Amino acid sequence: MHPDEYYNAAQFEKEALALLENLHHQHPVVVLTGGSMMYIDAVCKGIDDLPNVDETLRRELKEIVQKEGLEPIRQQLKLLDPAFYNQVDLKNTQRVIHALEICLMTGVPYSTLRTNEPRKRPFQIVKIGLCREREELYARINLRVDQMMEDGLEQECRKLSPYRSSNALNTVGYKEMYKYLDGEWTREFAIEKIKQNTRIYSRKQMTWFKRDSDIHWINLSEKPQEEALEEIIGLVATC
Repeated sequence: MHPDEYYNAAQFEKEALALLENLHHQHPVVVLTGGSMMYIDAVCKGIDDLPNVDETLRRELKEIVQKEGLEPIRQQLKLLDPAFYNQVDLKNTQRVIHALEICLMTGVPYSTLRTNEPRKRPFQIVKIGLCREREELYARINLRVDQMMEDGLEQECRKLSPYRSSNALNTVGYKEMYKYLDGEWTREFAIEKIKQNTRIYSRKQMTWFKRDSDIHWINLSEKPQEEALEEIIGLVATC
């Protein structure tokens, strides 16, 4: 995909299901790994059918955000769909813009179009969650960010600078580095903010996942890797 190409969870659901259908013809068990909550739910539970967004409208809303910030978009969403406004992460630019897009296109609140009804899948799903004690997790996050910097995150951000307004680059890691490249932050401060925001995101992930009672959790801080692997194989064997 090109960096400025729009992509969402509904597209991922369609493409992932097509790939899974093909893989299931070749393998009795398919392992899907990842950590993005909405995209996992898209495959396991499904995404509500919503109208395709007009690209002209999307560009107009993005221009407003670039010139005036996200607040005007938030306030318009609050006016058109107060129910969704009260539950959405108001710092999530992509989700706020998308909700307002649907409101403006359909003339009805985005929240009324979301059924949240899980869809039946033609395969059995076994969910396994890997976790660690918070202190260990945070230490690993910090090391991972340091490794990302060593592997060239700054150079990557410079190369992708022409596409920095795209949804793909409005994420932890990229947005902090652009603060540094714009001269707003020092390099050291930007790196610390990446670590901090990644830790915050990890907490949000756990909050989301804890709502799902179907997840079988394995604490890697308490079990040797070999024992954890055996447990995972045993769970997958139930498919």
